[in-house]
Amino acid sequence: MTMTALGEPCVLLKLGEIILKGRNREVFEQRLRANIKFALKDYQLDIRQRHGVVALFLPEGTGVEIAEAVAARVSEVPGIVLVHLAWRVAKDPSVVTKAALELVRDTPEVARRARFAVRSRRRDKRFPLRSSELDRLVGGELHDAYGLPVDLSHPELTVSIEVDRDEVFLYTNGRPGQGGLPVGSSGRGLVLMSGGIDSPVAAYRMMRRGLRVDFLHFSGIPFTTSESIYKAYALVRRLDAFQGRSRLWVVPFGKAQQSIRASGQDRLAMIAQRRLMLKTAAEVARRHKASALVTGDSLGQVSSQTMANIVAQESAVDLPILRPLIGLDKSEVIAEARRIGTLEISELPDEDCCTLLAARNPELAAKIEDLKLIERRLDAEELASQLADSIQAYKLDA
Repeated sequence: MTMTALGEPCVLLKLGEIILKGRNREVFEQRLRANIKFALKDYQLDIRQRHGVVALFLPEGTGVEIAEAVAARVSEVPGIVLVHLAWRVAKDPSVVTKAALELVRDTPEVARRARFAVRSRRRDKRFPLRSSELDRLVGGELHDAYGLPVDLSHPELTVSIEVDRDEVFLYTNGRPGQGGLPVGSSGRGLVLMSGGIDSPVAAYRMMRRGLRVDFLHFSGIPFTTSESIYKAYALVRRLDAFQGRSRLWVVPFGKAQQSIRASGQDRLAMIAQRRLMLKTAAEVARRHKASALVTGDSLGQVSSQTMANIVAQESAVDLPILRPLIGLDKSEVIAEARRIGTLEISELPDEDCCTLLAARNPELAAKIEDLKLIERRLDAEELASQLADSIQAYKLDA
């Protein structure tokens, strides 16, 4: 591809749900632009937006490799549906035609005579050709030059042309974005982050709904090693690609677990532990201005996640508890973890603090009064406050 024929590379971002926000749309768009700017802070860019499309212009002379890297990075920013590596050319039909010929010349679709279509969109009505006329002009040239058959219903290759105010954009493909809403547009939450598969996926799903999240990990230290902390840190590093500026706190929880075990209520120990975790998380959330907790619970997946036990845990705190995985089965969660890049980290071995209180016959329908009795013995409210005081902050590398 020669720069002379194709002009300059750029990146086009297509918005989805944001364009339905009516009078509040500008608020969401401003948030998205700020998130894009932060995600691409290592690049020199001119960010422009109009008609539901965000265009990222790179400095003149920038190579296509840099544009591809920008496209890959910005595809991880929630709020964007499609990311296109595109080319800017002059608003002249002959220039557009030459660029289209150059754009598809060396593609695999040309080599195998794939069915193709041209789709034009004329946002600037001053352009001398209507969309249908531009489609026929460019499509005819492509057919004559490469012998490609036209298929407007099910094309294998689509050449997209967008006539904008100052230039024309051409592209043939795109990568899917994350969709959803810009992170930060729905407030702030605190994720109870284990080293398992579920909680990172729950965090991702809430980011995708616009929630900015921080992370709280409960470690079994001093009765376990630091492996779970390393895993939690690695998971937060991966998830940080979707939001940036993530914060991780770790609670040394082993001695509190020892106190729960000493209560002698083996069947209730796991639910009592979960309630204490929630109380501690709620206290941390209040201190850091988070308005909800997020967990990876899935109904019926393990004994602590029966309906009765979820209700028993819910009553431990006043903050809302968001459970985005509640109706998913394990295979669905695993598939999403693989897609977002957390599965491989979650499958690394570690000592999960929850195993310290695993009972042979755990309670499936814990009674709240029985749990409150344990908590009175432990002075759970004061213990949760002490645990919140003991959290250790882990700063992510820049």
